[in-house]
Amino acid sequence: MPAIAPENSLLLAIDFQPRLMAVIENAATVVDHAKKLRAAASLLGVPTLFTEQYAKGLGATVEDLEPLEHAFQKMTFDACGTPGFLDRVGERDVVVSGCEAHICVLQTVLSLLDAGRRVFVVRDAIGSRRAESKEAAIRRIERHGAEIVTVEMVVFEWLRTAEHPRFREAAALIK
Repeated sequence: MPAIAPENSLLLAIDFQPRLMAVIENAATVVDHAKKLRAAASLLGVPTLFTEQYAKGLGATVEDLEPLEHAFQKMTFDACGTPGFLDRVGERDVVVSGCEAHICVLQTVLSLLDAGRRVFVVRDAIGSRRAESKEAAIRRIERHGAEIVTVEMVVFEWLRTAEHPRFREAAALIK
């Protein structure tokens, strides 16, 4: 099935950490979009997995996105290189948000694809220090088989229909 099914999805939020977000281009917008995506995932029963790169130096996940559960700690840029990460992902399709697009997001997405997962990278919920780095990452990610989507695309694919019992609440997140 080409659509993103909520019952088979996982939202992955990569490295939304204060010291990193301080240098990300349009960081407030990226965090705002990630926050909407996370709220929709929570509303629709889609699990969310957070990663933190070297939390001792970069800090824990930013307050706006603070994980309800423990964030997956990593030192590798590719989260899949951390023992136990792929087990946590399982066989689910992975909807990816995070920073930096051309480093941790890119390397994690390439490994997820290599591991046979369907991957959807949320263009308006990823960031890099420079626009050209983000755009280069998006082009490379797409060439390797991930789909590039937006927050709105994901939320409405998870809903499937305006008759969904949580439609009004989820749609309100987009406005």
